[in-house]
Amino acid sequence: MPDDTGGEDDADARDDIAWETTDSDVAYTCPGFDIVRDEVVLPDGTESDYDYLDDDPAVVVLPFTPEGDVVVIEEWRQAVKRVSRGLPAGSVEADDVDLAAAARRELEEETGYEADALRALTTIEPANGISNAVHHVFVAEGCTPTGERDLDFNESIRVDETTPAALRDAVREGTCRDGRTALALLYYEAFEA
Repeated sequence: MPDDTGGEDDADARDDIAWETTDSDVAYTCPGFDIVRDEVVLPDGTESDYDYLDDDPAVVVLPFTPEGDVVVIEEWRQAVKRVSRGLPAGSVEADDVDLAAAARRELEEETGYEADALRALTTIEPANGISNAVHHVFVAEGCTPTGERDLDFNESIRVDETTPAALRDAVREGTCRDGRTALALLYYEAFEA
């Protein structure tokens, strides 16, 4: 099984289409992520390089209120220069005791909601052609606004509630383009609901 850091396990490294990494360095660093440049040997022996975004593991939370609504956030996303509607999410921090603790923390920090129950839904690699990011998706149930929001200095977030059907319609219509949100909701509805 692949590890959660984006590394390869032994079976993958021995696969006949695997690339061999001969050297690796950080080409660029900034708050939040690094760009890594690997020197690689392709299966046919060709030597090349490959750059990718090195990102910390993250959690994504699909939070349901006791009434069955979904707690969503609207957040400014500078990369696409618009407000994006989606689910609470964020990086796993060094002092998080486990992934569930990170999910509870992110839910409260971004929304002020706390969950009665939390369970793992799935783990995904949202853009593994260009990034080693790993996102751990959780379902939070019984969410109520009893906590304290604690936004990072560069987070601009509004909190709202919507029905699962309205969120699914927004994904279908393209008004909710956040990939983490679409995947979490559709995975939940396909395999859990």
